[in-house]
Amino acid sequence: MTSMPSTTKTRSKRAAAALLLACVTALDGVPAHADDAAVAVVERTTSGVITILTDQKLSTDEKRKRVEGIVLQSVDFETLSKLVLARNWTRFSEPQRTEFMTLFRNHLSMTYGRNVESYKNEKVTVTGSRAETGGDATVKTKILRGGPGDVMVDYRLRQRDGQWKIIDVIIEGVSLVSNFRSQFQDVVSGGGPEKLLRLLREKNEKGEPLKSS
Repeated sequence: MTSMPSTTKTRSKRAAAALLLACVTALDGVPAHADDAAVAVVERTTSGVITILTDQKLSTDEKRKRVEGIVLQSVDFETLSKLVLARNWTRFSEPQRTEFMTLFRNHLSMTYGRNVESYKNEKVTVTGSRAETGGDATVKTKILRGGPGDVMVDYRLRQRDGQWKIIDVIIEGVSLVSNFRSQFQDVVSGGGPEKLLRLLREKNEKGEPLKSS
């Protein structure tokens, strides 16, 4: 079984926690110059998730499932998958692409879903936004955890069918897309698409993050 370098384990856990936290915290102090349409994607997601997290009638598992459903609505997983696989996308057959998108989505859901109970009423401040090449937008945020624990999280969004969707999350300068792309490139180079699919199946079945040793 192929495993990922242990030196990236801490970064993986930090990214997963920040990804969830960024999706479940309340927006505060949105500046007037921010892209309202792009910011609205994050705002709509957070308001729905917080309603779930504060519902005392729901079990942890039920909260996790409902949070997952809301978050997934805001992410363009087809584009995210293409960006992660990059040039290797053409090496995957249509059935393999479909399976990869499902496995990768489930893996991310499993990873950040573990952190549902870690929410401690943190808030997020949107610090700005900018236009990117090709019509994308980046919404810059800061997770306010108090003192040096604050975390900078940027969202890259792209319009699809007239709607803004998240296609990347950059946590403290580390891109989720670039991070996974590097790992997946090594796996596919060493064993082709099926090796990557097999690795994802194994990790998902065991409930293990990809970067665990």
